Amino acid sequence: MIMWGSVVFGCALLASAVMLRRWPLAALAVMLGGSVASMVLQPRSPTFALIVVICAAGLEICYIAATRSRRVSVTGAAMAVAGVLTLLLAVPSVAWLRPGNVGSGGPPLVAIAVPLFIITAWLIGYSIRQAQARAELVRVQAAAQAEMAERLRIARDVHDIVAHSIGVIAIQAGAGHRVFDASPGEARDALAAIEATSRETLSGLRRMVTGLRHADPESGPGQAPLDPAPGLAGLERLAATTLDVGVRVDVEWDGSREPLPANIDLSAFRIIQEAVTNVVRHAGTGRCQVAINRQDGELSIEVTDSGRGGDPSGTGYGITGMRERAALLGGDLSAGPSPGGGFRVAARLPLPAPAR
Repeated sequence: MIMWGSVVFGCALLASAVMLRRWPLAALAVMLGGSVASMVLQPRSPTFALIVVICAAGLEICYIAATRSRRVSVTGAAMAVAGVLTLLLAVPSVAWLRPGNVGSGGPPLVAIAVPLFIITAWLIGYSIRQAQARAELVRVQAAAQAEMAERLRIARDVHDIVAHSIGVIAIQAGAGHRVFDASPGEARDALAAIEATSRETLSGLRRMVTGLRHADPESGPGQAPLDPAPGLAGLERLAATTLDVGVRVDVEWDGSREPLPANIDLSAFRIIQEAVTNVVRHAGTGRCQVAINRQDGELSIEVTDSGRGGDPSGTGYGITGMRERAALLGGDLSAGPSPGGGFRVAARLPLPAPAR
């Protein structure tokens, strides 16, 4: 014998499951309507059927609350409560479960238990939705912070590469212009220095752009950087370039000179480069001192000059970039006029503990 009530209810559940993702409220209505029809067609085992209906309604309400807006989910919860209570009040096969039929064995609190169950299912789904929203917000904020950090890193790299080179080129161009007629040899030397500095700058920019393209997942495998990233090993070259524009850089090392981690080596070089560039452009002196000290688990850098001094809170980005580089490595940087005259930049960069 075909149990038409079970067939109708099974079809209603199947149709509801198919519709739930796109039309959640319509899916809930189909499930509730099918449950009413199944109990009318098959009055046997009403308690089991009612339990199945309540559980199915709770699951759908939980899903709707977790995936839809609060207005839609509240509407669905109200529909579920109304639909289940309709079974209790209107379907003859479950008449004994009506709240008033206490003497017939019906539980008097069923009309309260059903809404509480639906509300509990709604709260669970809504809490899931809130947790997903918080996780998404954290993800978006983390992505925004990572993007901002990357933009600042690129800005620092561009500034460090370009500012020093343009300062040297400007000074060399001015010197060449002044002696072009009187000393052609000196003018040629200035032009050669400009050419060398320009090529070095272009190489640095090309290396940085290549690295950015290599890190872009949409740009394909890309190529490796053309040259190794600069580090403290390039101080002699930096001093030679600076000497060409009339500023002598005296470098003094103290402590161990073992290879540094790449990020610390690069940041230390960029800090020194920017400090020396400021001496060339603003100090008005022909000499500066660079002191590097590596001991007690940290790298200390000090760049001093006896020039005009300056205002560490100027409008440029050089000192700001140096401070950011030091802070990213867990260190600190101070910059300001020296008590005896001139300007002083001092940085402290912690070093990682040696592996055992």
